[in-house]
Amino acid sequence: MSQQSKKYLQFGAAITAIVVALGYLAFTGVQESKSYYKTIKELSQMGDQAYLLRLRVAGNVQPGSIHRQGTRVEFNLMEEGRLLPVVYQGTEAPPDTFKDNSQALAEGTYGRDGVFHAKKLQAKCASKYAPQQKQQSPPSGTTEKAEVRTETDSK
Repeated sequence: MSQQSKKYLQFGAAITAIVVALGYLAFTGVQESKSYYKTIKELSQMGDQAYLLRLRVAGNVQPGSIHRQGTRVEFNLMEEGRLLPVVYQGTEAPPDTFKDNSQALAEGTYGRDGVFHAKKLQAKCASKYAPQQKQQSPPSGTTEKAEVRTETDSK
């Protein structure tokens, strides 16, 4: 084998190793970031598969169930009469909208202890997204006068 073909072979082997390593990193990165959305009912029906996957579960926070201990928060999610105990141990504090009866989305893993171990937590306040109430109009046949004041009136 000539010196030049030996260099080409070494170069090809190095390129192949780099491509295989990048492919492996991309595959494992996608697998780690993948999560499946499940309802509390679906979670209870998954069997052993529930313990292996990264999951997202949504529900309403049960009133009076929030217990904070530093960055650790324990609470219950409710959905269709079912309860799911959740322990959130994340790097960030729970959002300000995380309160009793708020809608919450927990992302993490389901443990064999029956507790959902969340690494991420999202919440929204239901009243913030409710439609605005219509203002009542005065009874028919009456008119309401609005008082308009200007700067000269206040002097």
